[in-house]
Amino acid sequence: MSILNVEHLTHGFGDRAIFEDVSFRLLAGEHIGLVGANGEGKSTFMNIVTGKLMPDEGKVEWAKNVRTGYLDQNSTLQKGMTIESVLKSAFAWLFEQEERMNEICDQLGSADPDQMDAMMEELGVIQDMLTMHDFYVIDSKVEEVARALGLLELGLDHDVSDLSGGQRMKVLLAKLLLEKPDILLLDEPTNYLDAEHIAWLTRYLQEYENAFILISHDIPFLNDVVNIIYHMENQRLDRYVGNYDKFQEVYAVKKSQLEAAYRKQQQEISELKDFVARNKARVATRNMAMSRQKKLDKMDVIELAAERPKPEFDFKLGRTPGKYIFETKDLVIGYDEPLSKPLNISMERGQKIALVGANGIGKTTLLRSILGLVPALSGEVTLGENLEIGYFEQEIKGENKNTCIEEIWEEFPAFSQYEVRSALAKCGLTTKHIESQVRVLSGGEQAKVRLCKLMNRTTNILLLDEPTNHLDVDAKDELKRALNEYRGAVLLICHEPDFYQDVVNAVWDCSKWTTKIL
Repeated sequence: MSILNVEHLTHGFGDRAIFEDVSFRLLAGEHIGLVGANGEGKSTFMNIVTGKLMPDEGKVEWAKNVRTGYLDQNSTLQKGMTIESVLKSAFAWLFEQEERMNEICDQLGSADPDQMDAMMEELGVIQDMLTMHDFYVIDSKVEEVARALGLLELGLDHDVSDLSGGQRMKVLLAKLLLEKPDILLLDEPTNYLDAEHIAWLTRYLQEYENAFILISHDIPFLNDVVNIIYHMENQRLDRYVGNYDKFQEVYAVKKSQLEAAYRKQQQEISELKDFVARNKARVATRNMAMSRQKKLDKMDVIELAAERPKPEFDFKLGRTPGKYIFETKDLVIGYDEPLSKPLNISMERGQKIALVGANGIGKTTLLRSILGLVPALSGEVTLGENLEIGYFEQEIKGENKNTCIEEIWEEFPAFSQYEVRSALAKCGLTTKHIESQVRVLSGGEQAKVRLCKLMNRTTNILLLDEPTNHLDVDAKDELKRALNEYRGAVLLICHEPDFYQDVVNAVWDCSKWTTKIL
């Protein structure tokens, strides 16, 4: 049975086309991976099917009475809400039914016999519904999912506005899973999850009996949970049966076959044109030339899609720093309360270190404390000599109305327009992206703009806070290569072992010194 039908979808932003006559269907129980390079329109597609965005053309049709749940990259939580209140809001419709049941009970005493029969019947329906949806064990269900995603140790009475970006995403994900909709729509759910919680989510989705559509650049995760791939490329959406690895195999064969057919056809076109040119003027051969021309005119010409520009990252190495990048003496990090025991750690010139551990235990706070952006609660950080620091932040707050060109020009006013455009193009951004406002770009494209800033200044130490979040496969591979070739020091927060294990020569497990209960 089809849950969702999308027919002849066309959409764009200004003169930048995203989809052209795209069709899509979702069947009950399908586990779909929506894949494609940054900026191809995956999140836009999700916004269109959920009604957040109206398409320029086309029809989106859901089956009747289908409950959807959507986790997107830009979900927000309100100040004053606790973790528990957010999670319990997943059952809001059941609490409304309970309220209705209580109203009926209050009215029973004054009802006449006919009214009483109708009320008792409605009461029975509501009680059956509440029982069927586990209403009377909601607290234990909330606790189970909160524990699985590492929220229980934060305290369910914790105000959500005080949580880190990763913790907020976990709360939204937990709420969505508790709702257990007929179709889950997940936009990069693993971006802020650590390995333990990704493993739990993997098991959950493998056993999920309903349908879901998943956007993710985490290839091992995709391979484990999906059975259908929809590939978004050059304004098209193509369906492949199997996981991501299977899709890559079939896609490579299709691409190779298309290229071979294109070359063969181009040779035929060349020969036909040559024959026509040589014979159309001669009376004896004019009819043959006209016949060849008709064949040319009727030919369905194969077109190869333009190759997307692949990013080329190259970090400029600055002067040689002193032996030590930084040293800490009894450093305690945190805000109102300590997040760490007293730390006595140091980093030497040329070292590449990954900071790992669960969200919320202080990895970002440690980076910001080293930089002096967050004051230490006690102890001190001593920075080395001749440091040229490059810092990639995990979250950038606020809407950026600059175009990409303006964003780079503000940082490097001496650049010519040609140099600005070249720098952005080198990061894998097309002309249309370069001329767009930063705020309308996808998460991956915005990350490439920020990496562009980092690449165009000299550094000898890079502090990178989850740089792979939102980046597509090609960009992640290129970033890994660039960091391997970089001769400066690197302090990296990353939740993807497949990425950081090939880059770093040391791993610091922050859970060993956190004061948080894990």
